[in-house]
Amino acid sequence: MSRHHIEIRQTFNAPVETIFNLLTDHESFGKVIATDIKRVIDSQDENKNGVGSVRRIRSFPVPAFEETVITFKPNQLMEYIVSKGSPIKNHKGRMEFSEAKGKTNLYYTIEYEPRFAFKLLGPVLKRAIEKPIRSSLERLAKRYAP
Repeated sequence: MSRHHIEIRQTFNAPVETIFNLLTDHESFGKVIATDIKRVIDSQDENKNGVGSVRRIRSFPVPAFEETVITFKPNQLMEYIVSKGSPIKNHKGRMEFSEAKGKTNLYYTIEYEPRFAFKLLGPVLKRAIEKPIRSSLERLAKRYAP
């Protein structure tokens, strides 16, 4: 089965700490991408959204699924995997943050495989995952425009 890759780059006219906190907090990320996301397990780390935290995502028509944070470096990196449910497998999301001249650069990658071997499922899932995230991040960037 083929592996799919989504790559999104977005620059925000805001400090890295602002954007990192907004996009790595499960509930606020849900608001940014207009999706029902709730933290169901807090991390034992200093940040409740850190390593080991779990978020449940409800996005019609897909059944609810859960993602678990596996890497959390404040203002630098968050990685997560799908840990329960979902029509995809071997899913890993990675948000890398960097700051230059007071602006935040986000490099967001998502890799996954469709759980079922339907030829068109991969491209359909890619569009369903990528389009709303990309357009939501573009809208968020406009909020910080000078």
